[in-house]
Amino acid sequence: MREGGSGPKGRGRRATALLAGTTLAAAAAAAGCSEGSGAGDKDVARIAVSPAGGGALVRPDGTIAVQSSNGTIEDVTVLSGGTPVEGALSADRTHWRSRWTLDPGQTYTVNATAVGRDGRSRSAASRFAVAKVSRTAKVDLEAPYDRETVGIGIPIILRFRGKVGDRAAVERALEVRADRPVEGAWHWFEGEEGSEAVFRTREYWPAHTSVRFQAHLSGVSTAKDVYGGKNYTVNFKIGDSHISRAGEDSHKMVVKVNGRKARTIPTSMGRGGERKYTTTNGTHLTMEKGSPVTMTSEGDGCGPGCPGYYSETVYSAVRISDSGEYVHSAPWSVGEQGNTNVSHGCVNISPSNAKWFYGLAYRGDPVTVTGSDRPLEPDNGWGYWQMKWNDWVKGSALKRSVTTGPHADASTLSAESGRGTAPTAPRADGGH
Repeated sequence: MREGGSGPKGRGRRATALLAGTTLAAAAAAAGCSEGSGAGDKDVARIAVSPAGGGALVRPDGTIAVQSSNGTIEDVTVLSGGTPVEGALSADRTHWRSRWTLDPGQTYTVNATAVGRDGRSRSAASRFAVAKVSRTAKVDLEAPYDRETVGIGIPIILRFRGKVGDRAAVERALEVRADRPVEGAWHWFEGEEGSEAVFRTREYWPAHTSVRFQAHLSGVSTAKDVYGGKNYTVNFKIGDSHISRAGEDSHKMVVKVNGRKARTIPTSMGRGGERKYTTTNGTHLTMEKGSPVTMTSEGDGCGPGCPGYYSETVYSAVRISDSGEYVHSAPWSVGEQGNTNVSHGCVNISPSNAKWFYGLAYRGDPVTVTGSDRPLEPDNGWGYWQMKWNDWVKGSALKRSVTTGPHADASTLSAESGRGTAPTAPRADGGH
């Protein structure tokens, strides 16, 4: 049986716009002052801070910069409301820049020191306020949840209400760190309600990887006069490898746990005849679990009194698409399981097998269906593994992949830093 309609749902369906503060000031700051610059003396360090402070409010979608000439930067301390601000120093120690945009409505203090060729220190300071904004965009993180244990195919999914104008600016603010290197990329989708940014790895995550995702969206311009109002941090863990392969023509599903066959389950899938009764072919991901779940044909426009109408309560149901497909308990079709396809599109299995699979499944476990002539769309549920890797990377605003790592350097998964040099993860069993 299937729940609801026959096609993928619209993207970007859970976000709320917020209102806060006053109107954004349009002023931009010039370079800051330096101390003891010694004009004309090539051995005396010169150091400058931007924004300089002391004037108009600063736009939140800028950054803080410190620059030294005739010397090297020795120390930069930046505080926002007493909280240290992260930044990066150039290899030659002549430039420092804050890593992320500025928090609306906050006051920043900057203190920097440089040492000249004469061995003497010079310093510069700045204090400035960032403009408040009248409209902020709330972002929903659909997956994963904080402290969740997830499957090896899990995507990171951010939904924005309304269209994102500067996707590149948003993508630069998204950072993923992991305790081992894995190549991945962001891809953008557009729906009726807004934009969706999805991160997917090139191959499946290695089992038991620890991951930290941070969205540094505060102050990022998402649309005209709309800014990110807060940052998000999620820590999650990749669990055991669960990979299932279900044959529409073989009438069985083989489930592997950490590369070893754990169970072979007789199945009955979509009976066909109509597209809506045909199980979608390709690599699905488990999205959510429910017991019980009410499945009805009303989403297909077939209500009570319609020929073919159904409304059925099922148990141990694991969703694998947005077009109503689940792996679930179907005691009424046990006689057909293993030999005949009779369902409305779901993967029917016995109550005992369904209870076992339901207890095993994480969100993000791959379930690949073969033998069907109805392909799973990449935007149908979490059908992201249906897209070839090169096409996936083309959907990045920055047109590049990046590689995870544990530190904020070249191997860190940050769209700003580009692709790191750490090796990619080994190919997972069943990966694309």
